[in-house]
Amino acid sequence: MDYLKEMNHALDYIESNLEGEIDYSTVAKLACCSISCFQRMFSYIADIHLSEYIRRRRMTLAAFELQRSNVKVIDLAVKYGYESPDSFSRAFLNVHGVIPSVARNSGKSLKAYPRITFHISIKGDAEMNYRIEKKEAFRIAGMKRHFHAPEDDPGAVDKFWKEVFENGTYEELMALSSGDPKGVHGFIEVISEEKVDYTIACITDKEPPEGMDSFVISESTWAVFQIEGPVNKAVEDAWKRIFSEWLPVSGYQYAETVDIECFPYQGNRGAADFKFEIWLPVKKM
Repeated sequence: MDYLKEMNHALDYIESNLEGEIDYSTVAKLACCSISCFQRMFSYIADIHLSEYIRRRRMTLAAFELQRSNVKVIDLAVKYGYESPDSFSRAFLNVHGVIPSVARNSGKSLKAYPRITFHISIKGDAEMNYRIEKKEAFRIAGMKRHFHAPEDDPGAVDKFWKEVFENGTYEELMALSSGDPKGVHGFIEVISEEKVDYTIACITDKEPPEGMDSFVISESTWAVFQIEGPVNKAVEDAWKRIFSEWLPVSGYQYAETVDIECFPYQGNRGAADFKFEIWLPVKKM
């Protein structure tokens, strides 16, 4: 499967259906993955949520129509999938900074967002160290937190980690850790474009104390990336590079289980030489 070719097929479908309803299940089918998987890959590669990209493209086309015709706002609202002129006008204002009726006036500055096309960018300025590892099913125990688009609040996960460090949970998890890799890690389950479960946990075969979440992660093949740098910056950069540079040319597909931000080493997480790993579940194309 040509990874970028399938992603671009999905974008062709989106572009062809900006006027009307976009079926996300069709988008995912064209991209040969699930809806949540496509949304996540899109956001990492394009650096924007899929829903926001669609909104911006629709408002770009709507602005063109307003300035070159006498179309009614209510007709534009229906055309671009909005339930009412008010909801359409709010979306238009958020994108262009003016309401639709004002946008008709000549001289008003509006924004145009062009269509995205995915392609491989060959940089070669920084290597990516990784290994492929198969791991049997294992059990984790820890504290789970539900986030609403944590990337919209970049400090949300950091605050969660800070709580775990400060309230004694980290030491409790370290004592509970009995599996490989040892330590306390971040387990990420992407539910949808806007919902993510993040569990700070250890791998263990011991019985967890009352109040902790515990579940089994199924047998998987993992691409394990060695990362170095301050966690709060390096982890974001690493995820983007994995999805935009490594995955498209790797010969693997993203497998939809759980991602791991793995911390097998001790040290200052804000230091430039701090080492950690990212475990990406993959499968052969």
